[in-house]
Amino acid sequence: MKAIHLDSLNKLVLSEVPDPPAPNGNELLLKVECVGVCGSDIHYFRTGRIGEQVVEFPFILGHEFSATVLETGTGVKNLKPGDRVAVDPAMPCFECEQCSQGRENTCLNLLFLGCPGQAEGAMKEKILMPEHCCYKIPDTMSLEEAVLVEPLSIGYYAVQRAGNLQGKTVAVLGAGPIGDSVLLSARHFGAARIVVTDRISERVKLASDLGADYVYNVELCNASEEIKRVIPELTDIVFECSGEQEAFDQGIDILKPGGTLVLVGIPEFERWSFRADQARRKELNILHIRRQNGCVKPAIKLIASGKYDFGKMITHRFAPEQSQQAFEAVANYSDGVLKALLDIRMTN
Repeated sequence: MKAIHLDSLNKLVLSEVPDPPAPNGNELLLKVECVGVCGSDIHYFRTGRIGEQVVEFPFILGHEFSATVLETGTGVKNLKPGDRVAVDPAMPCFECEQCSQGRENTCLNLLFLGCPGQAEGAMKEKILMPEHCCYKIPDTMSLEEAVLVEPLSIGYYAVQRAGNLQGKTVAVLGAGPIGDSVLLSARHFGAARIVVTDRISERVKLASDLGADYVYNVELCNASEEIKRVIPELTDIVFECSGEQEAFDQGIDILKPGGTLVLVGIPEFERWSFRADQARRKELNILHIRRQNGCVKPAIKLIASGKYDFGKMITHRFAPEQSQQAFEAVANYSDGVLKALLDIRMTN
């Protein structure tokens, strides 16, 4: 079968690799259909690392994907060949102290697709996955939409952890796929007003199309001052979704006293910094988000409801032979790209 390897920094190669073995126990052999290019994939592509997770080349990236079941192990109970599935890329042990507390997302022995030292990713034609990671999607959901289940589950989880949003004013800083997932989840959970900022005009426009009440391009205005003008009482909750220090600073600035800053974005740098006096005087809460926990099924249900047009998030589609072009487009924010898909079905 064919697979896309990260061969060195900024270089992807399409090559032949052996097929996976037949599935055992609770394993499924999946035919990979579509793979989303995630911001964390871009970190590995550009720098070869996220914190202490360092790539050893060559390595297969990719964790946002949809698939069709080809074969099942003897222990599989709920899925059969031909079922179309969305896939949770996290494989917890279900035995450690964190798992015993219901925190599978911080499992001490977690294996995550496309994560160095844990498991190779899904940018290939076939893959073995445990049944508990695979969720059958309804007939009304496309395989492209199923790729969005993973990022949406993160946005859904972030909003869920932030607490009751009913009647609250929320800001989303960074309108990439995760930011838009937070935006739509916040709307779903009853936020009264939603502000979105970004530095890319196409993303600002899409956020408006997806239902943001106020949108600002930080390259064209002083977004913090504009937000303070239209919302003088300031915001209740800020979701930092870009992984940028400037957005962190903006979040501290536009939060009201007692507000909560939710850190969702993954920075390329190793340390955040902030003005201690401002955060202390406002008595701000800072909340970190680690992927998602138990939100895949709600994400599937939300997409399948048709209440929101999630398909607008998919802006670019590439064949596996165009993987280098796809990653460069996402890394450079080219052509208004938001979510780029590698359509494995287009493999020659």
